[in-house]
Amino acid sequence: MSQDGNDTTRESDASRAEDAPEELSLETRLRRLDEIVSTLEGGEVELERGLALFEEGVSHIREAEALLARAELRVEELVGEAESLGSRPFEGEEE
Repeated sequence: MSQDGNDTTRESDASRAEDAPEELSLETRLRRLDEIVSTLEGGEVELERGLALFEEGVSHIREAEALLARAELRVEELVGEAESLGSRPFEGEEE
């Protein structure tokens, strides 16, 4: 019975993910990927359900990579801005 309950919960999570996939955080995507992997590794998933989960997982991976790429770009921008400011002595610091 708990297996059915978990599938229902996972399906509702998947429905929410499909409603607004671009709004999911990296952490949410990684948690969902863990759920998908656990379900698929369990080996008791019908073919169509397995394919749907696999497809959802690939989508989460692609979006997670895009999130990470944007974060990396932003960090590079911030580091570049900081470097362009140069260093200056701390106020109150004796030279």
